[in-house]
Amino acid sequence: MDTLSISASPEDAGTRLDTFLASRADQLSRSRVKALILEGAVAQNGEAVIDPRRGVVAGATYLIRLPEPVPATPEPEDIPLDVLFEDEHLILINKPSGMAVHPAPGSWSGTLVNALLHHCRGQLSGIGGVERPGIVHRIDKLTTGVLVAAKTEPAHLGLSELFQKHDIERKYLAVTRGAPRPLSGTVDLPIARSTGDRKKMAVVRNPESGVGRNAVTHYRAIETFGVRDKGTALPAAALMECQLETGRTHQIRVHMAHIGAPLIGDPVYGRHKGISSYGHGDAHIAGTKAARKFPRQALHAAMLGFVHPISKEAFRFEAPLPKDMSDLIDALRQLPTGD
Repeated sequence: MDTLSISASPEDAGTRLDTFLASRADQLSRSRVKALILEGAVAQNGEAVIDPRRGVVAGATYLIRLPEPVPATPEPEDIPLDVLFEDEHLILINKPSGMAVHPAPGSWSGTLVNALLHHCRGQLSGIGGVERPGIVHRIDKLTTGVLVAAKTEPAHLGLSELFQKHDIERKYLAVTRGAPRPLSGTVDLPIARSTGDRKKMAVVRNPESGVGRNAVTHYRAIETFGVRDKGTALPAAALMECQLETGRTHQIRVHMAHIGAPLIGDPVYGRHKGISSYGHGDAHIAGTKAARKFPRQALHAAMLGFVHPISKEAFRFEAPLPKDMSDLIDALRQLPTGD
């Protein structure tokens, strides 16, 4: 990974950060610099800076980390796909866990884009003049469920507009450690790149700061499992339905962890493995072990609803729970309730 080091003079003080860095880094546009700042790839004297509008500090040294470039033309790969729907304009996939959406450093192959290039070979009319699928949203590599891609330029433009206007219905199912209080509600808190770890996102504590992007998650408990300790009615775990108004990186994972109900198996936002549950016996042991051993964040994109950008037909696509989450829920249902 290449880096650029840029020092600020007294004359630069107060200049907007993205403007200043773009003026000093000839190979980077202002929009590219802004994206790098938001990704946490810019540091001021060793500390990450995530606000492109921040004023430059005289005498400060800014370090820009430049990620490895993604190959311009991902290769088609014959990877089986679970196709929920397909016509000449769109394709909807039930994505498995372990499949990244885009090629990136560390996973140049085996991605959804590689699979779609093979599956849709000869059917892609071109997105931006390039024969490629139009990806307008993504779900994390370890998350399962419904994802839509465009096969034509008009469909890509139409889908992009739907997502930008939030005219998309998106529901996820998540299994959480504990349960939020109350069991249904809305989290309306902006999210930004964590200043302490650029690979993580975090809720912005001061929404008035202007840092981060607005993020809204509606949630409700579908089912609760067991109890945390003797004499309390607090659940040990819960099956949650989360509906997104916005689609920020790691939004559900960040919001649920923020309100005290991190996803079981989440390697980034879950502070503890497994669950805290009162009880004894084989069923209790099996339930707590299933939660402790769950290998990924327990999150599934269960439903995607939208109006077809070309035919204008209203669509609603659902993907069944994957076996690993179904097995987890079955084990949690056996937990003692303390009655």
